[in-house]
Amino acid sequence: MKAATLRKGAAFLWCLWLALPLAGRCAAASMGPTVLGKPAPEWQATNWINTAPLTLRELRGKVVLVRWWTAPDCPYCAATAPALNEFYGAYHSQGLEVIGFYHHKSSEPLKAEAVEQYARNFGFMFPVAIDSGWRTLNDWWLDRGDQQWTSVSFLIDRKGIVRHLHPGGQYVKGDKDYKALKKKIEELLAEK
Repeated sequence: MKAATLRKGAAFLWCLWLALPLAGRCAAASMGPTVLGKPAPEWQATNWINTAPLTLRELRGKVVLVRWWTAPDCPYCAATAPALNEFYGAYHSQGLEVIGFYHHKSSEPLKAEAVEQYARNFGFMFPVAIDSGWRTLNDWWLDRGDQQWTSVSFLIDRKGIVRHLHPGGQYVKGDKDYKALKKKIEELLAEK
């Protein structure tokens, strides 16, 4: 009896061990197709602040950090703004371009002047695009699965490949997400 119970228990554990990799793949599949390791799609933005309109093609050869943000009521965006400003100030001269993509969440009509003021309030000196209708956010992120956040960040290498993804929320100086992103920025800037 004891041996039969042990065999059943061992068989159960063996089946569980075999099933775990499949469960992981199913969980990953539920997040939609991954963008990591793939070329970033061209964005669809025509309204820009702090710059003339930019395309990803024009930014080839630079490391590009793209962050979606909104204001004035997003605590995660406000918390992350200092990190974006710091990365831009520290690494822009080494080849990092930070691009802020504003996505409008208010029930009030979208006004470019208000977005410009929000960007000034956050101290953004880097290029900011207005993602009208969330076209680029949907294409890059939301249409790829059931995503929890809209304040997503993508880090793109000099060849236009997405190499790091922060799925949303905040990263602030000293936390693990901030450290991971900073490390990846430095790695990509070192690649030639």
